[in-house]
Amino acid sequence: MATVLVVEDEPAVRLGVRLALEKAGHQVLEAATAKDAWPLLREAETVVLDWMLPDEPGTRLLERMRQGPYPDLPVLMLTARAEVRDRVEGLSRGADDYLVKPFATEELLARLEALLRRAGRRKVLRRGPLLLDLERKEASLEGNPLPLTRREFELLAFLAQRPGRVYSREELLEAVWGHDYLGTPRTVDQHVLQLREKLGEDPKAPRFLETVRGMGYRFRMAPEEAKPKEEG
Repeated sequence: MATVLVVEDEPAVRLGVRLALEKAGHQVLEAATAKDAWPLLREAETVVLDWMLPDEPGTRLLERMRQGPYPDLPVLMLTARAEVRDRVEGLSRGADDYLVKPFATEELLARLEALLRRAGRRKVLRRGPLLLDLERKEASLEGNPLPLTRREFELLAFLAQRPGRVYSREELLEAVWGHDYLGTPRTVDQHVLQLREKLGEDPKAPRFLETVRGMGYRFRMAPEEAKPKEEG
C-alpha cells in the first residue's frame, strides 16, 4: 500500500477518489490547489493530479515537479479532456498515465497499482529532493548526482529508510559496516561529516542528517526550502 496525494479542486471528485483509495488500503493526502499540494509532495509515493486547478494548470505543477526535486515521482493525471492531442500533451509534460473523467474507481485503482509496481521495481527511495536508487546504489539531490562512496551511500540509505529514529554510533557501525568490522565510532562521525559536505548541509541547521546530542544521528525530512516549494 502507498501514500497517495490527490490534487483535485472538485470536493465531490476528491472525496470519491479518497474513499476508493482508503478502501483499497492506501493512505491519502489531499490538496485543492497546486500551492497546497507542493509541500505534501515530500510525503507522497504517487500523485493523482487534476489538469484544471484554480491557481495554475496541473500540467504546470507537473513541469515544476519534473524540473525540480521530483523528476521520478509517479503521476496519474485526471482530466475531462478526451482528445488525443490533450492526452499527448499531458504525457509529454511528464505524466506517467492519463485518465479521462468521468472514470470508474476500479480503473483508477488498477492504473495506480500499475504505476506503483513499476516504481517498486526501480527500488527508489525518495526523501524530499533527495533520491536514492537502492538497486544501483546511486543518489541525487534536486536532480544532481551525488558522488558518494559505497559506504557513504549505505549509511545514508540506512538512515533515510528509517526517518525520525535516532541511532547510536555503535548501532550504525554494526548495521552498515557489520559486527566484524574493527573500526571505532569515530568512523561513523567521519562518514557523516563527508556526507554533510556532499549534501551541502549546515550541521547547525541540517536538512537531512541531524545530530542528537549524547545519542547519535537521525534522518529528518527536508523542510520547505522556498515558496511555492515545500522533497525524494
